[in-house]
Amino acid sequence: MFSDDNCESGSPLSARLPSLLALRSFEAAARLENFSRAAAELHLTHGAVSRAVRLLEDELGIALFERRSRRVFLTESGRKLARAVGEGFSVMQLALAELRANARQTQRLVLSCEPTLLMRWLIPRWPAFQTQYPGVDVHLAAGGGPFSFTSGIDLAIRRDDFPWPDNYHAEALFGEKVGPVCRPEKVSGWFSSTDIASNAPRLHTRTRPAAWQEWATAAGLPTKDGSGQTFDHFYFSLQAAVAGLGVAMGSWYQVCDDVASGVLAAPLGFTADGSRYYLLSSHPIQPASPHSVILEWLRTQEGGEQRPA
Repeated sequence: MFSDDNCESGSPLSARLPSLLALRSFEAAARLENFSRAAAELHLTHGAVSRAVRLLEDELGIALFERRSRRVFLTESGRKLARAVGEGFSVMQLALAELRANARQTQRLVLSCEPTLLMRWLIPRWPAFQTQYPGVDVHLAAGGGPFSFTSGIDLAIRRDDFPWPDNYHAEALFGEKVGPVCRPEKVSGWFSSTDIASNAPRLHTRTRPAAWQEWATAAGLPTKDGSGQTFDHFYFSLQAAVAGLGVAMGSWYQVCDDVASGVLAAPLGFTADGSRYYLLSSHPIQPASPHSVILEWLRTQEGGEQRPA
């Protein structure tokens, strides 16, 4: 921080500039040649503008206005200063507008999403978002379970299978729907018309260990034996199903593209398991903000047919 006392004589900082209020009051009064209209424009009183201009004149030791019959007219010195101050404010306004525009363009939001949902559902749809909203810069990050907004995350997509802090703001996206999936050519050997066959190899995941039991309960079917191959992550169990290794419990949002393309089949369809996905933020989402753009776009992406394949 600079102090006038530390400036060398003759340097630009040695000539102290008048206050911004005085210059703003003078610029408006000079442009309008009317103190009352200047006061209205600046949301000040007539007296405040008059005093600010008078103090500026006293500081400079010159008259900036001629005051005649309740009207004011710029002096030659006043016109010279008005041109300089007006140009200075114009330069500042242009610079501020440019900085604000750059800030809007360069601001990057970090959207955290559960890894399997990110890889199999969000990323395939993200080019459409970028095309529709080229000015909203978003960094997609994989993350599941608890998190903190102090770690650089702006928004997070999470399923409500864990408690989050009360001060987090949650916007509901869509309910979870699950069902068993496998390669289409395996359906006849592994499924009956109403249930999965006892000889069908089941694929499990450590990240959602109760998935099969939760599906059976939601579908009104008896709980089956939990034996079968177990993978470290939900994504791996789905990839194993794609490879034909067995039947995986699939989330609709994570297998809908494979079902639509015929890579996977869902003979028994998908059943709501009672959980939901939410968009979490540190504060309520404001209308017309980048956060609201992301929220509304996500809500348009639910769609899709969910009957048995």
